[in-house]
Amino acid sequence: MSKLSILSELWSFMRVRKKWWLLPIILFMVLFGALLVLTQNTALAPFIYALF
Repeated sequence: MSKLSILSELWSFMRVRKKWWLLPIILFMVLFGALLVLTQNTALAPFIYALF
């Protein structure tokens, strides 16, 4: 199963069942995960961790 099909399936689920409240949660999780991956071994890590 490709990632694109998972995203399209999730989008169709939210559209059909009117679960729009899931969108901000999913976006926050994706952005937080990207932040963790990008700052894993950089000099910016102490500054990012200070924010939380």
